[in-house]
Amino acid sequence: MTSNRTCLSALAMLLASVSLPATSNATVTVLGWPGGSEETALRAAVETYNGTSGVADADKVDLLFFNREGFYDKLQADMAAGSTAFDINLVATYSIGRYAPYMEPIDLGSEAEKTFGDAVLKTMQFEGKQYGVPTDLSLHFMYYRKDLMDALMQDEAGKKKYAEISQQFLGKALQPKDPDSWTWDDWAATSLYFSKQVNSESPVRYGTVLQMKNLLFNMMVFQSLPRAYGGDWTDKDGNVTVDSDAYRTGLELYKTLYDAGASPKDSLSYEYPETNAAFSSGQAATALQWNAAAADLTNPETSPAVAGVTGIVAPPAGPNGRADHIHGLGLGLNKNAKNKEGATRFLKWLATEEAALAYARSGGSPALVPEVVAKVAEARPDLVKLGEFASKYGYVMNGATSANALSIYELQAKEFTGYWAGQQSLDEALANTKSGMQTLLKK
Repeated sequence: MTSNRTCLSALAMLLASVSLPATSNATVTVLGWPGGSEETALRAAVETYNGTSGVADADKVDLLFFNREGFYDKLQADMAAGSTAFDINLVATYSIGRYAPYMEPIDLGSEAEKTFGDAVLKTMQFEGKQYGVPTDLSLHFMYYRKDLMDALMQDEAGKKKYAEISQQFLGKALQPKDPDSWTWDDWAATSLYFSKQVNSESPVRYGTVLQMKNLLFNMMVFQSLPRAYGGDWTDKDGNVTVDSDAYRTGLELYKTLYDAGASPKDSLSYEYPETNAAFSSGQAATALQWNAAAADLTNPETSPAVAGVTGIVAPPAGPNGRADHIHGLGLGLNKNAKNKEGATRFLKWLATEEAALAYARSGGSPALVPEVVAKVAEARPDLVKLGEFASKYGYVMNGATSANALSIYELQAKEFTGYWAGQQSLDEALANTKSGMQTLLKK
């Protein structure tokens, strides 16, 4: 009796937590991410597909949505139990390894690379196999104050001060540059120059806004710095390489800026919203921030102090060039799908230019190659930089699609924030991180 009651209770909870598909002839069911632009864009894309000539009634698509709360845990539980409630399921770059045992790799066809490019397709790969179509991408922009930089480039006394400050803190006398040509040292020098605590004549209080909270997503923002110096999680043989000169350089540079007052003292509690608030207040010269912030930081209604003077470039360069962390949401094939053939046909269509443009025009954020994004550039200018940066500079760390990728980010956040806060040495932070990563990557 107890077992029956438990089963009935579980069934009731399942029915309450999903939006059941409407009655139709659809036999391909897609489990998507609920709410926001992702759902809106997916609904539009499905409508386009279902209305396409040649798509049989038996292959038409219907949509299914769980609640956001507990989505990923519920998805894993359902897939592990062999659920056939959906043929296609949502997947994210940092969770592919978690779901791969319950999914089938897919061949997206020749159009996929022509639509997205190789770097973007890799956000949906695990152990060399393609597990999904990349529908929405996230990466980072370097936001900066154009008015401040323009004024500095014309100020000879300011240039002299800039060189003195960079010599004092970075050991080299630098000169101001166009932000699109910045190295990480140039960005650091600029951040120091525009900080009141370093330069009392600075027109703003802070040179930058660092996201240093003990939070896994902050590690994604930070890691493009060591990546530009050749850093990675592991080498080609799977050996953890986080205790490297590249990571040491990046971690030390953040701490130099924080200790000098180039970023607010409460930066150790900062993440996405605090960074947006600080930059939009008009009291920061730069901010490395998610691309999603562009809509707010360049909007006169939400950020009147900076909207008209905010420039956007890719993250600065290191010895290994520029690097921009990318991860995405996508859709892949459930191993227990009832209609694998129909599901595969839809996924291949979703990877075509036609589908990607329909998705973009409806509010989605796909990263597209320049030739494709040009066709929606007027309506979606933000996607131009998104696609350009992803294609040129996008990367996924070795191991960052593993089953324990999120746990690794959490480990790094704990150890690196501890170092920045002065709670442990750099050697201790890196040793702890390396040890923890070795354990997590073995599981």
